[in-house]
Amino acid sequence: RKMAKRSYDCMEDELDCYDLSGSRKAFLMCVQKNRPGAEQDIQWMEEWLDQCHFERTLCIDPNKMELLEKIRSFRDGLNEIKDGVGCCLVTLMSHGEEGFLKMNNGEKVSLEGIFEMFNNKNCPALHEKPKIFIIQACRGERRDIGVETDDEPMDSDDVSEKRLPTFSDYFIIYPTRAAHVALRDPHTGSVMIRAMSNVFQEYGNKWHIADFFTKVNNRVVHSEFNLQKEPVKVTLVMESTLTKFVYF
Repeated sequence: RKMAKRSYDCMEDELDCYDLSGSRKAFLMCVQKNRPGAEQDIQWMEEWLDQCHFERTLCIDPNKMELLEKIRSFRDGLNEIKDGVGCCLVTLMSHGEEGFLKMNNGEKVSLEGIFEMFNNKNCPALHEKPKIFIIQACRGERRDIGVETDDEPMDSDDVSEKRLPTFSDYFIIYPTRAAHVALRDPHTGSVMIRAMSNVFQEYGNKWHIADFFTKVNNRVVHSEFNLQKEPVKVTLVMESTLTKFVYF
């Protein structure tokens, strides 16, 4: 049987894989109130983070100010780590709409604002380190009922010193397309999180993170769901500015 490839197997070619030998830090936020099944999501995410050797910071049912204060404190902590950070993973599970998380009291938190906290300007500890965001929240109210199926160049001399784009090394995963609903079962949890659990239990950490979520998406896309007695389909959406592979 082919051995699972892990981050330390990539050291022979430093251009191909991120070095995750530094601290692995995770921030896990979940709005539980009025989100039946959220407890299952937390349980799975904690198990997955433990298996991937992440130290995690938990944030349950925060209001807007509490979330921003805690995630800012988490970011500041990364910048203070003297031995270096290997990877940062932020999971945000709540109600939502396009571009925003929604807290229990209806307050909105900008996702772009959170992403900016960890960019190369605001979080130098994460220069050329993977910044992974898992968003489990609706992005709107539209539903996809599915369809039936039969089965300018720049001279290198112009660059005088090494620079990075403000936003690089990000990997963001959404549970649904823009403007669409995300799905969550009150007993078994969110569709994406459950599919992550199933794929991880079968395959472990053998794949680069984008390949892992491609397999998760395969499971989600080929599953059948109903919402208020009507068929509904979902597909995950991945956004990436990664420059190397990520193996946990």
